[in-house]
Amino acid sequence: MTIHNFGEENSVLNQFIAELRDIDIQKDMMRFRKNIQRIGEILSYELSKTLEYQPKEIETPLGTKKISSPKNELVLCSVLRAGLPLHQGLLNYFDKAENAFISAYRHHPEGDDAFDVIVNYLASPGIENKTLILTDPMLATGKTLENVLKAFKDHGKPKQIHIVSVIGSKKGVDYVKSIFPEDTHLWIAAIDDDLNSKGYIIPGLGDAGDLSFGPKL
Repeated sequence: MTIHNFGEENSVLNQFIAELRDIDIQKDMMRFRKNIQRIGEILSYELSKTLEYQPKEIETPLGTKKISSPKNELVLCSVLRAGLPLHQGLLNYFDKAENAFISAYRHHPEGDDAFDVIVNYLASPGIENKTLILTDPMLATGKTLENVLKAFKDHGKPKQIHIVSVIGSKKGVDYVKSIFPEDTHLWIAAIDDDLNSKGYIIPGLGDAGDLSFGPKL
């Protein structure tokens, strides 16, 4: 897996990450969602540099011009519900992409910190020989993405897989690297060192779904 960690570079992306983490700024749900969307746009631009291109002749009012355009068939898949703002950020740039959505949640069978990730819904077009882009803002343990990968087994074999995340843990990134195809690309805005006993990223930012859309029951 090729890991593109933009937290190691100086850019305006770091300002958006700082605001997402800030306990005072993140109280504004609209701004929280907007910052995730902005990060999705920046990562989309960087990802776009690795796609395949072909020349296309464009006619203007005063002549013609050849321009290189992406030729990949893209499928964007987001993990509900936290992935929706990130999905929109990618869709702002890859507006011709097909879309898929999958639900995943943490199930605590014993009522303690131990949990399984349950996937019980997937709506997707076929992905055979297409470029699959998986978006999940928080790459904590990597178990969610593992189950998403399993859920796609009956939908075809993609030509390539990209993962787009906002914040990950070193443990989660290493786990995903061990189970995804070698030519997978991970595009991520920051990688933190630790996970707590409940599997949340430390220092992270909290629950991205709740901060985007409000607490769940």
